[in-house]
Amino acid sequence: MLDLLTNVGIVKEVYTVVDFYTYIKGVEYLICVAFFCTFPMFFRYINRED
Repeated sequence: MLDLLTNVGIVKEVYTVVDFYTYIKGVEYLICVAFFCTFPMFFRYINRED
């Protein structure tokens, strides 16, 4: 787990298109998970009754 946290944000050198696609796909999945976790909270915040 610690290895995962230390590798987040490190720019990796890729040598093939498959390596590049795998890296981009992983980053895209992280962006999607972050969006799906934060959007419901933001939506509830915007639409709350005073």
